[in-house]
Amino acid sequence: MPVNEVRSLSTNPLKSSQPLGAAYAFLGIEGAMPLLHGSQGCTAFALVLFVRHFKETIPIQTTAMNEVSTVLGGADHLEEAILNIRTRANPKLIGICTTALVETRGEDFAADVTSIINRRAETLGDCRVVLAETPDFRGSIEEGWSAAVTSMIEALTQPWTRRDPERIVILAPSHFTVGDIETLCQTIEAFRLVPVILPDISGSLDGTVPDRWIPSAYGGTSVADIENLGVARHCIAIGEHMRRPAEALSRKTGLAYTLLPTLTGLSASDRLITQLARLSGRPVPASIRRRRSQLQDAMLDGHFHFGGRRIAVAAEPDLLYQMASFFTEMGAEVSVAIASTPDSPILEAVPAEVTVGDLGDLEERAMGADLLVSHAHGRQASERLGIPLFRVGFPIFDRLGAQHRRSALYEGTRDLIFEVANTLIAADHHHVTPETLNPLRNREMLHDSRPSPEPRRH
Repeated sequence: MPVNEVRSLSTNPLKSSQPLGAAYAFLGIEGAMPLLHGSQGCTAFALVLFVRHFKETIPIQTTAMNEVSTVLGGADHLEEAILNIRTRANPKLIGICTTALVETRGEDFAADVTSIINRRAETLGDCRVVLAETPDFRGSIEEGWSAAVTSMIEALTQPWTRRDPERIVILAPSHFTVGDIETLCQTIEAFRLVPVILPDISGSLDGTVPDRWIPSAYGGTSVADIENLGVARHCIAIGEHMRRPAEALSRKTGLAYTLLPTLTGLSASDRLITQLARLSGRPVPASIRRRRSQLQDAMLDGHFHFGGRRIAVAAEPDLLYQMASFFTEMGAEVSVAIASTPDSPILEAVPAEVTVGDLGDLEERAMGADLLVSHAHGRQASERLGIPLFRVGFPIFDRLGAQHRRSALYEGTRDLIFEVANTLIAADHHHVTPETLNPLRNREMLHDSRPSPEPRRH
């Protein structure tokens, strides 16, 4: 479908920034501490969104650059921040995310980081430092997530000649929730394969309460797992924005990869299951066949509520493709499709005409739609238009349990059908009854309600 870019001004922003996406990816690493190289305000905005979405304590630090360091250079602030974090938090990995201050000034921060690592090797010890270049004047959360994962692979993964036939690498997309990753792991393990998820927020942002204070991320992908990614027999990347890290992994280790644009929907789930059966050499387990049958039944039950509905979606490119494909598969019409950025090739595959814009564009174009689909910032448009909002993506701060919702594979798609259908049912003011479905009864009622003709006068 064509992609249109209609405005250069954002009045009601849809996208989240690259640094936030990179910090999000680093939070999926065990013992990691994201470090935003910029002002305190940049970090504060990201931290507020994370805390409101997950309802958890989020470990993020900043180099706290001010006017003087911005003009004269921020290498000293960066070094001081790295050493302070190493001393106080003792993380296993420090993930540096740039915020455009250093890019705008033209600093060679990659050389600065290398110099700091070499000069402070004894102090850093086994703490690894990874730099993700994520200026916030371009891209969005998906690009930032992709850049962080690529940087971790390039900095940490070691080349291997041997392969473990039971291990596969999963490069998870930024829109996967804790529930999605847990479902994916359980599905892979049903084929007696060992999944290595990168990044794995299901171990670090799943809402568990540790028995002691841990100043860095706890749970998630270990640094050792990242170093040993090349031992796996195959890599599965989910979402177009994970192509870049998959290619980096292939270049460094020779590991072949398969890119799946989405895992939502019957046909998309079938593709993954077929791939797992081929990789494992084992038949599809009965439990998975049963879940597929449950999804088919849910599609039959739900299609009455989807058919002919007009849906307006505003999201990041890969999430937009996932939701638009899902609604199209269920028989609905995606009447409005708003993407946050124009650069992803997946936009060409979205089954609707795509406009690159913001939530202001969504509000202007969604009149007459039956449902709005976006993150929680779309709630004002929903209220003004009187159209229900189905919340997806990041952030969702006005509902509980967003991190445990599922939309991936058979069971996730089944849950998504029920959630969307119930949202539409709750908003539908025309309740269907047996009387309204009976045309003969309607005709009789209409005939009885007509006034009697006046008698003719002679």
